[in-house]
Amino acid sequence: MTRSFALLGAGEFHDWHDEVDRWLLARAEGSGRVLIAPTAAAPEGEEVFDRWATMGLEHYARLGVPATVLPLKTREDAERDDVVAMLDDASIVFFSGGNPWYLATVLEGTAVWQRLRERLDDGLAYAGCSAGVACLADMTYDSNTQDPESVFKQGLGYVPGALFAPHWDIVDTWIPGARDFITASSPDEGVLVALDEDTAMVGDGVSWTVHGRQGIHLYREATWTSFLAGDTFELELVP
Repeated sequence: MTRSFALLGAGEFHDWHDEVDRWLLARAEGSGRVLIAPTAAAPEGEEVFDRWATMGLEHYARLGVPATVLPLKTREDAERDDVVAMLDDASIVFFSGGNPWYLATVLEGTAVWQRLRERLDDGLAYAGCSAGVACLADMTYDSNTQDPESVFKQGLGYVPGALFAPHWDIVDTWIPGARDFITASSPDEGVLVALDEDTAMVGDGVSWTVHGRQGIHLYREATWTSFLAGDTFELELVP
């Protein structure tokens, strides 16, 4: 079993992660096709969904990699046989940014999520950016609210004992004090994984390498550890 993950803090569909795409494709099984899933942006309307879809298609066309948009916007879509079938021979599924909690609600308990998990153990590579990363943990964010009392919602629980924090280098510019708040909310026995923009952690679920222009920062047992491009580290996120 070969699992392959690329978890991006922000900056999807730009040339800084070309080498990440190539690494995923070299390891993945399937037809070589990428499924682009702007699902997390669907609540913002058709225009926004289509803009992210187009960015993804243009990115992979530049690399000479076949790509298709996954028409997954709602839980009803996630039960459609034709949508599920698109996962059968894909090599990468790429969930781009938006609302992490919305993405989790679309996927949780559906036929698409079941098939996706099966394929992750059978050669499908997972790439996620921002919402596509944050949704994977036990707890995620509802980005439609800035109320600290209601921002955390149930995630997919695929990565137990972790909390992801994309956009780490700029999140305080959006909401002053957000870093301290997120840090204080990290799992007691787990790990906070903070990902800077234009930066990715790439690996098999246990062993990771950092790509991009900034860092990946781990907070556990009240201690921060940071890794920059080219650094490797061990962190079991997917048992």
